[in-house]
Amino acid sequence: MRFQVRAFERSGEIVTLSVEASSPEAALRLAAIDAADVLSVRPRMALDWPRRPRRFPLVLFSQELHALLGAGIGLLEAIEALAEKEHRAEVRGTLQHVAARLKEGQPLSLALEGAGDVFPPLYVAMVRASEKTGALGDALARYVGYQSQVDQVRKKILGASIYPLLLLVAGGLVILFLLAYVVPRFATVYEGTHRDLPLLSRLLLEWGRLLQANGTLVLGLFAVAVAAGLYALTRPGTAAAFLRALWRIPALGERMRVYQLARFYRTLGMLLRGGVPLASGIDMVAGLLPPAERASAAVALQAVREGRSVSQAMEAAQLVTPVALRMLRVGERAGNMGEMMDRVATFHDEDMARWVEWVTRLFEPLLMAAIGLVIGAIVILMYLPIFELAGSVQ
Repeated sequence: MRFQVRAFERSGEIVTLSVEASSPEAALRLAAIDAADVLSVRPRMALDWPRRPRRFPLVLFSQELHALLGAGIGLLEAIEALAEKEHRAEVRGTLQHVAARLKEGQPLSLALEGAGDVFPPLYVAMVRASEKTGALGDALARYVGYQSQVDQVRKKILGASIYPLLLLVAGGLVILFLLAYVVPRFATVYEGTHRDLPLLSRLLLEWGRLLQANGTLVLGLFAVAVAAGLYALTRPGTAAAFLRALWRIPALGERMRVYQLARFYRTLGMLLRGGVPLASGIDMVAGLLPPAERASAAVALQAVREGRSVSQAMEAAQLVTPVALRMLRVGERAGNMGEMMDRVATFHDEDMARWVEWVTRLFEPLLMAAIGLVIGAIVILMYLPIFELAGSVQ
């Protein structure tokens, strides 16, 4: 939750800070680190436009901390150095809070956990497991690699959807230009002929006149609709309903399920390689699955606690594909389950990237054909009276 904090800076000025915290007390603690005196703490107003909170740069923090630790700098000194170079007040306050906990003698995992919801539970669990083995640097490098792989898959999917979106926007602008600018001028020409026009041509010309006469109102309604749509997308309930609708589409729903399973296996593999026990890892990564699949994760967790193998537990919970099941059995025989889970995720991520590329290549020409048909129909309906007039003259 985001809070607005008014406070005295150490220079004596009154400033308003925006702090992301789980409670007013947590916001007060974070603000007090960077300010001399806190005057007030209040939640962001419910009617404010919901803004995505600025995330803590966890990957960058892990990279820089790994580099400093590799250079021989102590943990506390490294955290303080990162806080000193940080120019964003929220990030600097979080790092100073972690450093203060370290000075009190707390381990890094407990210090990160005490920073509110800034550090996800998976990250804290990974750090806690590395503290037992003394391999914090390896754990940080492992997390950076994991996040890079996840971001790479996400970028491939987003990159494949950019061109169709641009094509749709460009086609929509061309159609709007024809309807709002070109069609009304043809309507003016046809008014002087006093001829009966075809029905579809009359409807097109009337639509053009409507857009020309009420252009401001139409643009205003369009802007309100776009704003309402964007606002609805920021609501958790709307996003959840949209995802549920996508899951009901047979082909797309199965692909989304495989994508979620790949993320599940990649995260679980990272935790296993970091020393987290299997049962604890499954319990922590169950939240990455969609709500419909979390009951399956509970079934798998119960099967593991009963002593069944990983492949048997995942198969019983229906959290595997045929390829994943065979790879898990190989991992059990080889004793490298964490690495094998990462390979399962890589296999399905690559398959997902190929499927997205195929769908995009199929969708682009279909979209171009649809836009071309709409534009062609508008042009034909505009010129149809001229064609009829030329036929009657002949």
